[in-house]
Amino acid sequence: MRDKSRFDELADAAERYGVCSLDNYAVIRSVAENVSTGFCRFLGSGDKVCVHLVPPEGAWSPQPHRSGAFSVSGKGFLPLGVISFGLAVKVSRTGDWTRLVLSCAKKGHHVEIAIANGPVFDLELPLGESALTIVFERLQAHLIAWFNDQADLYENGDYGGRTIGFDLVHSDEGSL
Repeated sequence: MRDKSRFDELADAAERYGVCSLDNYAVIRSVAENVSTGFCRFLGSGDKVCVHLVPPEGAWSPQPHRSGAFSVSGKGFLPLGVISFGLAVKVSRTGDWTRLVLSCAKKGHHVEIAIANGPVFDLELPLGESALTIVFERLQAHLIAWFNDQADLYENGDYGGRTIGFDLVHSDEGSL
């Protein structure tokens, strides 16, 4: 039997890394998809889609971006680490949307979810309905607090800022 070459040892380590990074991506993508579809149901928008997965940075529109919604999209060799994604959330009856940015890290049998400039919470895997409800409640509270804080600041003579980590866009597409 022949000993492994140094290259074989390196290739084995890289292969192990690749398996772990694929598992990490699959878990986080599943969490993101569950949050996206479940949050829309939680908000009670009826039959209309009111949440989409969108890129966490750069240009976006309120439509599905599939794998392009994740910070690791287009990186080639899939990195192993925290993955961010955006949630486009419809926030008005007239077609206004905002983007929330979430970062997820798989930590053993848990996933840590951080809302940009907001709370961080830890959920046990696999995600259950009660854990998702906690996420939805926190997302909604975060959005409501930002809008109320900005209006309060304005009423007191200050325009505030965009420190919550999301921006607003308008879409005339009524079917979204």
